[in-house]
Amino acid sequence: MKALSLAIAAAIGIAALPASATDLSNLMVRARAVNLDMANKSDAIAGVAPADAITVNDKTIPEVDLTWFFTPNVSAELILTYPQKQTVSVGGAAIGTFKHLPPTLTLQYRPFPNAAIQPYVGAGVNLTYTMNNNMTALGKRVTLDAYSLKPALQVGVDIPVDKKWSINVDVKKIWLGSDVYLDGTKISHVKLDPLAISVGVGYRF
Repeated sequence: MKALSLAIAAAIGIAALPASATDLSNLMVRARAVNLDMANKSDAIAGVAPADAITVNDKTIPEVDLTWFFTPNVSAELILTYPQKQTVSVGGAAIGTFKHLPPTLTLQYRPFPNAAIQPYVGAGVNLTYTMNNNMTALGKRVTLDAYSLKPALQVGVDIPVDKKWSINVDVKKIWLGSDVYLDGTKISHVKLDPLAISVGVGYRF
């Protein structure tokens, strides 16, 4: 509900901006390939598995992001993809899959907006929804929290090719965790905390 409230407030704020502020020339759209490298830290499962036995596979996913430039130095980036399927294992043995949808919103600062190479840093929040839990262990259903709302940090660089197109390299650290339940009873907590490394192209309207 907090995330929904923030999204509604952002939409109202944009709608209230003067026409010059909503000019599409302030918008950049990117398509990127993102590799998620999971930290995979988990609590021990009493009498069953030691610490860090729960793992989720690393994965490369497609992503589209929208970057809005408030000024040449300050921008906001919203990262979007479709629900991604991941495999969960305990002690190396797969117990099933789940899907997640991980939109991330960051506020960015760009110290050299007109340079041939344009670095930036950013900070914001990641809201990951989990769904389609299809996991079992010991003959019982395994589930995760419905969502995780945690911070995200990023550093990246845009390399303009011409006035419209650019190449982008971006690295994000996303804090992401969930309790793990066996038939509704909590048995562990897992921290995925992926390092997200992406490469792609951008188009500035």
